[in-house]
Amino acid sequence: MAKTKDLTWKYENDQWTRLPHHIRHLPIITRHFDLFSAFIRFVWSQFLKNIFFKYYMKLEVVGDMRNLMQTHPKLIVMSNHGSHLDAISIATAAPIRYWLNIYFAAAKDYFFSNFFMSFFSKHCIGAIPIERKKNTGEAIKLCITLLERLDNIWLVLFPEGTRTKDGYIHPFKRGVSLFALKTNVPILFLYLEGAYDSWPKGAGFARMGSRVRIHVGPVQRPAPVEEVYSNYKAWVNSVKPGQFYDEIKK
Repeated sequence: MAKTKDLTWKYENDQWTRLPHHIRHLPIITRHFDLFSAFIRFVWSQFLKNIFFKYYMKLEVVGDMRNLMQTHPKLIVMSNHGSHLDAISIATAAPIRYWLNIYFAAAKDYFFSNFFMSFFSKHCIGAIPIERKKNTGEAIKLCITLLERLDNIWLVLFPEGTRTKDGYIHPFKRGVSLFALKTNVPILFLYLEGAYDSWPKGAGFARMGSRVRIHVGPVQRPAPVEEVYSNYKAWVNSVKPGQFYDEIKK
C-alpha cells in the first residue's frame, strides 16, 4: 500500500512552497525580507498619509500610538469594525517604519477573492486570511505561530467578526481571547469613531470630506472573552456612550 504523502502545513519550517499562495508572503514562513512587498507597502503608505487622508478625508488619532509601539512591540490590537476604512485608518495612524510589523486578520472569502484583492491584501495591508465559512484551524495556527515567533508584531483583529450593519458594536467572538491566552500577548483597545458614517456596509465608497477618529485605549491583560468585552465596553462608554447593540436593545 502506497504511503500517503503528508500535506500538513508546517509553518515552523522552510517548506513554504507547499503553502497556499495567499499566505506565502508572511515572514515567519518565507524567512527572508520581501523587498517587493516592502516597496509596495511603502508606496501605499505614502498615498494614504499624503493624499487620501490629507485631501479626500481626515484622520485624527486620540492617544499616543507611537509611544505604544516602542513600549509594546508585541500586541494584539482589537477594534470595533464599522467600515472598510478601519484597517487602512489603523495602519495610517502608525509610523511608516512600523508598517512591516502590522498584520490584519482579514476575511479570506472577501480579501482574497480574486487577484487584485489578494495583491492588495497581502502587499498593502499585510493581511492574514481568516476562513469564515470553514473552521479548519489554519488561520488560528498561523496567528499563534506569528505571535509566538516574532519579536515585533501588532496583530489587528476585529472581534465582532464582520462589519456592523447598524452602526452599533456587537458581542465579540472568542478569537481575540484565544490568541491572547495561548500566547500571553496583551490586548490593546482601539475605538474607531466615524468610520461607519463615512463608509457603511453596502455603500460604494467613503464619503468625501468625512473624518475618522481613532481613540487609543488601555492595554488589557490576556483574559476570557467575556472579561475583554466587558472592559472594552466600559472604556468605550467612557469615550462615547451608547455604542453597544446589547445596551441599546435592552
